[in-house]
Order: sequence, then C-alpha cells, then structure tokens
Amino acid sequence: MNIRSLTRGDGVVIGAAVLLFIASFLPSTGGQDCSGPLAKYCEAQSYSSINAWDSVAALMSVYLAGVIGAAIIVVSRALPQMQARKVAGLDLGQFGVALTVFVAWTALWVLIGAPSAGAGQIIGLIAALILAGGAVATPLLPPLKAALIGAPKPQPATPYGAGPNPGYGYPGAQQQASQGYGYPGAQQQPQGGQPHGQQAPADATAGGPAGATAAAGAPADFAPFWFAVPVARPLYGEDGTPAPIAELAPGTWYLAVEQRGAALIAQTQDGRRGVLQDTTGIQRG
Repeated sequence: MNIRSLTRGDGVVIGAAVLLFIASFLPSTGGQDCSGPLAKYCEAQSYSSINAWDSVAALMSVYLAGVIGAAIIVVSRALPQMQARKVAGLDLGQFGVALTVFVAWTALWVLIGAPSAGAGQIIGLIAALILAGGAVATPLLPPLKAALIGAPKPQPATPYGAGPNPGYGYPGAQQQASQGYGYPGAQQQPQGGQPHGQQAPADATAGGPAGATAAAGAPADFAPFWFAVPVARPLYGEDGTPAPIAELAPGTWYLAVEQRGAALIAQTQDGRRGVLQDTTGIQRG
C-alpha cells in the first residue's frame, strides 16, 4: 500500500469517517419521549441515552455505511491495481463515492424524521455531508488533489559520490577564517613577483591541465586549486621513486600545489605531497 498516493481530499474523507464513527456513540435524541414505538425503551433506560447502536437500520445505513465507503475510497487510492475491479458496474473507487453520497442522503432524512434530534444525529449528518463532499470534490478541485504526504526531499548531489558531510578539502564546505593555503575563494599567498592578493590567470592553451604553457615547457604562474579524480590513481614521490606513496580516491578533494609539465604536485589529507602523473578527466573545484 502506497500511502504517498493519498491526497488531501482523502484526508478529509478519513477525518469525516472518524467523526461519523464517534457520532454513532452519541445520544440520538435530545430529550425524554416515551410515545410511539420508542415507549419500550422507557422501561429499561432513559430515552436520551439511546444511540445509533440501538437501531440496526440507522447504524448500518448511515454510520457504518459511511465508514465502509470511506475505507473503499482510501484503499482504492492507495492500491491503484484494485480500481479495475467492478462493483455494480462501477470501479471500486466510484462505488465508494456513490456509497458516501447515499449515506449523506439517508442521514438527512433520518434527522428530519426524528421526533427529537440529539448530538449523535446532528454530528452524524455534518460528518456525512463532509464525507460525501470530500469524496465528490477530490477529483475536481486542485487543492484537494495535492498529495497528503509530501515526497521526501532528495539529497543534494555531490561529485563522485561524496557524502552530505564531506571531509578534507571539499570546496563547498564552510571553512574557518584561517583556511589553509590554496582553498578556492580564499586569498592566495603572493607568488614570486606577483602583487599581493592577485592571481595570474591560468594558461589553458596547452593540452595539459590548467597552468601548463605552450612555450618551451616552462611552467607559468600557477594558482593552487582543488580537484577530484574520477577513478583511483597512484601518487608518486617527488624524488622520482617508481613505487607509489599514496592513492587518490574518487569522492575526495585534493589540493594541487604545483604544476610540473603535464603532472601535478598534489597534497593528501595527511599532508603528504606527491606527483600525480595521470591528470586526465580530473574535476576542478
């Protein structure tokens, strides 16, 4: 059963059915009247204590019929596959709506024909009218067709499967005012010959990562940046040893602190530095 398929109109129907069921226990009459067919009740109990459960006709045609009609509507909405079933030529949901209209019509004439109306009959009629109105108006009025229970809010997407509370180096995370060197948006340390607080634009004309130059292989002014790798990649030592010193994992942001040709000098979470030789497909922060 998918309760998220229920609408506000279904909520009105459920509330009216609950009120109708409560009304069945309230007194059906408003005073002492021992005349006519009700005289037999005066011998055993006060007439004002009679409720719907003392009259099978009123109980089944108004109170329980209304609860059953509401249950049929809610079940047919929560279980759409049941709407194909027919009852007297009507879909199951349509049969429930017709039953609630019959309940409201019957409750009206029961109240009119009563010699003395009590709280049970009055509240029962009000609940039956709300029940029928909600059942009929739900497919017609947009406010009632809105979902009763809102859909859960999706979690914001993060690159490479990073969690909602990313750790080291995540560019969108709130950092302290004394954020370390190279954080995106933070004031960079002055480079050699570069005015304080300014950054030289990265030269993107070369085929490698930003910062590589097309001239004589000499690195241009380099601005540290955050990046993430699409797949796990080894990080080699700066001394040129062939064995990796660490492995960069997807979903974590690392700091590129230096450009060496097509390679990057990257800094890991624990502060180690190494050479990332394969920079294809990296995501800049």
